[in-house]
Amino acid sequence: MTLLIIEDEPKIAQLLQDYLQHSGFSTHWEPTGRGGLAWLEHNRADMVLLDLMLPDMDGLDVCRELRKSSDIAIIMITAKVDEVDRLIGLELGADDYICKPFSPREVVARVKALCRRLDMANTEESADFSLDESRLTVNYQGQSVELTTVEFALMQSLAERPGHIRNRQQLMDNIYQDNRIVSDRTVDSHIKKVRRKLADVFPDVQFIHSIYGAGYRFEITSEE
Repeated sequence: MTLLIIEDEPKIAQLLQDYLQHSGFSTHWEPTGRGGLAWLEHNRADMVLLDLMLPDMDGLDVCRELRKSSDIAIIMITAKVDEVDRLIGLELGADDYICKPFSPREVVARVKALCRRLDMANTEESADFSLDESRLTVNYQGQSVELTTVEFALMQSLAERPGHIRNRQQLMDNIYQDNRIVSDRTVDSHIKKVRRKLADVFPDVQFIHSIYGAGYRFEITSEE
C-alpha cells in the first residue's frame, strides 16, 4: 500500500515516513500541494496524508481538486483546531482528520483503522453483487442491469479484483483481445455508459471509481 504525504515541513514528513515505512507502508513525500497533484497524475497512491497549511495552496483546495476525479482515501493533518475547519475538511471528502501536535504512532493507527474500515465496507457491500456472463447482466440486491458484450467485459475486468486499480491499457487488453488499435479514451466512453446504466437502477450506489492519474477501481459505495 502506497501513501502520499503532502507536508511542507521536512522534519514532520520524515518522521511520518519513518513510522509508516516501519509499519510496512510504501511512502512518497511532496512538500507542496501542486507537487502532490502533479505526482498523482503519473503515479498511484492508496491514501493521502494531507497537510492543511501548505506554502503554495490551501490543503482544502488540494482536497477539492482530488475529489473532482478521485475517491482516494484522505487524512487531513493540520495545526488548525477550529471546528469549522474540521467540518469543512470532512464535508469536502476527507476520510479522517488529525490535529498537530500528534503522535506518529497515532497516525499509523489511524491509517490502519481507515484501511480496515474501507475494506470492511467494501466486503459487506460486495456480498450482494454478482455478474451473469450467460445473460450479460450485473446483479445487485435483487435487481439486474443488462450490458453489451464490451460493457460486460469491462465490468468483469474491474470486478474480478475489487479495490484494485486497473489502468486504461489493462482494461483495453481485456475488452479487445483481438489486439485491435483503439484510443485509450474509448475506455472512458464505455465507463460512462456503464455508469449511466447502473445509475438508472441504483441511483444511490457507485460501483466504478475514477482514481486520479491511475485508472479505475471497482468498489461498491453508498452515495447517501
